[in-house]
Amino acid sequence: MKSILIINGPNLNLLGKREPGIYGSETFEVYFEKLKSIFPNLTLYYFQSNIEGELITKIQEAEKFVDGIVINPGGYSHTSVAIADAIGAISIPVVEVHISNVHAREDFRKQLITATKCKGIISGLGLDGYEFAIEFLLDN
Repeated sequence: MKSILIINGPNLNLLGKREPGIYGSETFEVYFEKLKSIFPNLTLYYFQSNIEGELITKIQEAEKFVDGIVINPGGYSHTSVAIADAIGAISIPVVEVHISNVHAREDFRKQLITATKCKGIISGLGLDGYEFAIEFLLDN
């Protein structure tokens, strides 16, 4: 594996200021720079959108330029059959990440439609979940 795309869904552009007690106080852009230093021999790409269709398009395009995807679909993980179908339609592995422990939160967050099409899921380990997802993709 030489390249991985990280995709973040809605409201994840607000990391660092949105509910820091749940999501932490670090922005994803700062964390992404840390990831690039942790994995210097890996090409990492990052994409964030609040728009479901843009996320689907990026997933569909990804297999043309990366070897795997780490995705945090945000609230769409609980509602988007379309994102799940896009993940199921591509040939590269996808690992879903959630910063908070979705199973310790509201009941509606416990249903993860998109995760059903992913190779694995990491939930509740904070931003470190992205690093662990990359490690998994590299090892599998």
